Amino acid sequence: MNIETINPYVLKILISARDEDSISSISNRIKLSYGWTNKWINELIKEGVFKERWRGIILQKDNIYYKNILEFIKSNLMNTNFYYSVLSLFGIEYCFTKTDSVYIWTEGRYNIARYKEFYPVFIKIKKQDFRIFKEYCKKLGLKTNVK
Repeated sequence: MNIETINPYVLKILISARDEDSISSISNRIKLSYGWTNKWINELIKEGVFKERWRGIILQKDNIYYKNILEFIKSNLMNTNFYYSVLSLFGIEYCFTKTDSVYIWTEGRYNIARYKEFYPVFIKIKKQDFRIFKEYCKKLGLKTNVK
């Protein structure tokens, strides 16, 4: 593994990647130009994280590099800021509800009934995006409570 390959763009690519995906879809989800996304995905193809397919890529979930980076994310990046920022990488439509809608509206000045060990994030997701949301939560080890 090349040290330059471990960077914020690669982390975002690995978080946002779906089982079968395209470079342009990942580029749109992570808000990075197609050229740079293509460069980093080609590096990940060399490492065996992705396999090229006509008009797309296939995620190799058994790849050791992929597994190690996901473990790194789970053990080092899972904090309150991560929960809010990772949602945009899923490529789904959502809105904050309950305490979180007020938290966002007051720019963080209203945050009640939460602490480090219990920090629920209240969101509403479109029905057609729910399956995708659950897959991402499973991938990152995020707990969900559906109501």
